[in-house]
Amino acid sequence: MTELINKLFINQTNNSFLQFIRYGFVGGIAAIVNIGMLYVFTDMFHIHYIVSNVLSFTLGLIVNYILSKKFVFSNNVSISKISEFTIYAIIGVIGLGLDTLLLWLFTEKIALFYMVSKIISTIIVFIWNFGARKVLYKVIE
Repeated sequence: MTELINKLFINQTNNSFLQFIRYGFVGGIAAIVNIGMLYVFTDMFHIHYIVSNVLSFTLGLIVNYILSKKFVFSNNVSISKISEFTIYAIIGVIGLGLDTLLLWLFTEKIALFYMVSKIISTIIVFIWNFGARKVLYKVIE
């Protein structure tokens, strides 16, 4: 059992399937931060849901970066940490744009509750983020 846990979550790997599983857990934690803070900013602090989304997505991005570096894409890279984070953040900003567009579309045009819209958009953006980050780490290894 310990060997399985180490293989799935601890030992470094370039195996895309294992990285996807790990990214699912990391992404789940980041999504809880993102969606939870969206609710807090919007319903508790009464900030418009689009502005709240930018704030909450940013917090989720930071959590995702830290955990992804530790557990998913933990290989040494050939560029500086600042350059790596900058590229990671650019991918995140594209994800934020997609997330915000989908959130607005599902909420304003399809008339879903903003939290339902957020869950749907988070799933879609999760796939974008994993694919783009996988390519990033392939390029900078």
